[in-house]
Amino acid sequence: MEIERKYLIKSIPENLKDFPCRIIEQGYLNTDPVVRIRKDDNNFELTYKSKGLMVRKEYNLPLTKEAYEHLLRKIDGRLIKKRRYMIPLEGNLTIELDVFEGDLAPLILAEVEFSDEQSALSFTPPDWFGEDVTFSGKYHNSQLCRF
Repeated sequence: MEIERKYLIKSIPENLKDFPCRIIEQGYLNTDPVVRIRKDDNNFELTYKSKGLMVRKEYNLPLTKEAYEHLLRKIDGRLIKKRRYMIPLEGNLTIELDVFEGDLAPLILAEVEFSDEQSALSFTPPDWFGEDVTFSGKYHNSQLCRF
């Protein structure tokens, strides 16, 4: 189960380069239901996500590089490229700050995952977060992949 809140960002932390960063590219084989392939640094996976905005079922399956490259030719829409910074937050939470590249730049989104819905709903974001777009499907990557 994936329980997450999603936010637009008002300003990037000045010390962003101090945090671990992963290079991600992902494409969508289907958007209803969501079937995604992803290259995360040198790891490859296929993901299924159920319907939902804040709470969704998510299943991840490992892929070989060859399987990923084969499926990459079958994606529908744009290949999303982004840098994901992992920023620790109080309460054992982590901000996943996505800085999009290519034609999605200068979009920057933050996601925070939670262990339960109550924690997600009572979350107070840091001051540098902007609008809460959790309940807007517009900012799901499965929508951003569309031209």
